[in-house]
Amino acid sequence: MTAKKSVPIKKGVMNPPQAAQNMRVWKFGDDIDTDAIIPGRFLTIYDPKELAKHAFEGTRDEYAKKVKAGDIVVGGRNFGCGSSREHAPLALLGGGVNVVVAQSFARIFFRNSVNVGVLPVVCKDTDKIADGAKITLNVKKGIIEADGKQFKTEPVPEFMQGIIDAGGLVEYAKNLKEVPVCTR
Repeated sequence: MTAKKSVPIKKGVMNPPQAAQNMRVWKFGDDIDTDAIIPGRFLTIYDPKELAKHAFEGTRDEYAKKVKAGDIVVGGRNFGCGSSREHAPLALLGGGVNVVVAQSFARIFFRNSVNVGVLPVVCKDTDKIADGAKITLNVKKGIIEADGKQFKTEPVPEFMQGIIDAGGLVEYAKNLKEVPVCTR
């Protein structure tokens, strides 16, 4: 027997929108690894806002200075490959980015993103989205609109959206109630 539990959205957490307009795109290519997102020398920092000050340092230095809450990172294939560090999505979250769209994600980055409350969205047409573009994302409809063109995204599973809405896996788990187990 399973119980379905709705988990409240945590107040004060920058939750990804179900639908948002005019999100500024920070465009990256294929195989962006976690060392490019947050260099290893900053792994002693655990505060997302402090990590954000060093995001993409040495890769795209203007990012940390100019990123704003509500901006979106768009990548190509295999976004977030490399080390299994949670610091990478935390650095994005600290800068106000709570959605990353890519053609595909490295598995561990995808999981770490969900765990900290950053929504990874798969769109096979990210190569058609320009750096600096203003886009509209509608997660429920599975549509990104950029420069008057619409691109399909893969559906976001309801349980995953629930984890994101709660502010990450830890916050989600705090709100779960025990499910009775049937034993003999």
